[in-house]
Amino acid sequence: MWRITISVNDDLADEFDRLLDLCGYQNRSEAFRDLVRGALEADRLASDSATHCVACVSYVYNHHERDLAARLTAAHHAHHDLSVSTMHVHLDHDHCLEAAILRGPTTDVKRFSQALIAERCVRHGLVNLVPVEVGRPHEHLHATVPPDHSHEHHRQRDREHGADTCPHT
Repeated sequence: MWRITISVNDDLADEFDRLLDLCGYQNRSEAFRDLVRGALEADRLASDSATHCVACVSYVYNHHERDLAARLTAAHHAHHDLSVSTMHVHLDHDHCLEAAILRGPTTDVKRFSQALIAERCVRHGLVNLVPVEVGRPHEHLHATVPPDHSHEHHRQRDREHGADTCPHT
């Protein structure tokens, strides 16, 4: 592990320490690592170098709006290759929150996420994208999985150790 020494003025150090306390970090190093990881992931997404991602798309809508729930469901079925799961929460008599987990090529996930949020009468949409790498297809070699079961894993890189965080590959 590398040791990096940085110098900052007193005001910035005080603000950083307040952020650490607010977020519950145990030390400055972990907070700094998270900030760097976040900036690197944002750069990968902005530069389109992240070919695959996972995403959480959340949106609020009035379920009384004409055919909106059916249109959203149809959109998820039309993108079943990207949709992993959807959680539906009733906020009050009229409004629902949906949180959809998506996985796949970044451009496709972005396009579908934006289409969901842009659907007429959807309100308060938000997308959180996390770049991942796609592992090579493989077969499981244990008795509980059928021998013809093969699939890819999507995993986030552990940048500190240069290792994949997915234990299955």
